[in-house]
Amino acid sequence: MKTYLLKTLFILVFVFFAINGQTQPPPPPSGAGHGANGNQTGGNAPVGQGLFILLSLSIAYGGKKIYHINNDNQEK
Repeated sequence: MKTYLLKTLFILVFVFFAINGQTQPPPPPSGAGHGANGNQTGGNAPVGQGLFILLSLSIAYGGKKIYHINNDNQEK
């Protein structure tokens, strides 16, 4: 009975904070304009360069792991 009460209380507290966390209004739009009409959200972040760096580092890390696995197998 005690664990049921604690679980129910935990869920109610979690739901209460989750609902209150969503009540904040969005930030005001920037006054820069840039030829856009209306309230537009988001920016123009260059995703391509970061994606290229992430992919190249992951390929290098995977190659290193494969190299070390092959070296360990050859030594045994």
